[in-house]
Amino acid sequence: MLALSRIVVWPLCRLRVSGDVPAQLRGRAVILAANHVSPFDPIVMTAACHKIGIAPRILATGGIFDAPIAGAAMTAAGHIRVDRGTSRVADALPSAADALAGGAMVLVYPEGRIGLDPWMWPERGKTGVARMAAASGAPVLPVAQWGAHAVLPYDTPKDLVRSILRAVRRRPVVHVRFGTVPVDLSSVTGTPGARAMKATRLIMEGIDDTLAELRTGEMEMPHFVDETRATDLTRTRPRPGRALPALPGDSA
Repeated sequence: MLALSRIVVWPLCRLRVSGDVPAQLRGRAVILAANHVSPFDPIVMTAACHKIGIAPRILATGGIFDAPIAGAAMTAAGHIRVDRGTSRVADALPSAADALAGGAMVLVYPEGRIGLDPWMWPERGKTGVARMAAASGAPVLPVAQWGAHAVLPYDTPKDLVRSILRAVRRRPVVHVRFGTVPVDLSSVTGTPGARAMKATRLIMEGIDDTLAELRTGEMEMPHFVDETRATDLTRTRPRPGRALPALPGDSA
């Protein structure tokens, strides 16, 4: 699957991978925490992982596991199903904990969905990643990806053929950057709930910092705007040192 992902990615975009998982974190339990901008993200991330020589188990939406071929392959590869919006969503955490206990590297999207921040920065994360880290003792390494929204838009699979043909014609650049230093959670104290919230904030800030290196010249709005993407201000996070700009249509 790792090798196949690079074959799938090649005609659709130009993949650029930077950063790396430090040698001391390889071969042990590690949580990779990444931002989520497009339905294409898991394929891009798999190709990027192959490029740097790692094979994490990915927490992925249940719909992929229901697909006739991809679902069987995902299950056989040991990836972890997340049934978002159902009573079974909590089942993913014990599965991820078991994988970490076995020394696996696990890739998680802390936002729990494709982010709907109006400026496409990571929105407020769920506390699941922080709780996994606390329970397992595994370090959390931030990962940022950028540009996959120019390949497959938010409303995929609607107009899927058109999106693929456009991507093949343009081959947009898609970046993945692996942070080289785990998020420092040593200062997190308080009750379990408070620790989870504080750790989540630090994890999202780590992803922010990693993503900022990929968004040179796009710190406010992305160059490519996905018109199919809704926005949701309820989970928008202010970024340190940056006031949130007014949305289009806001009164002065």
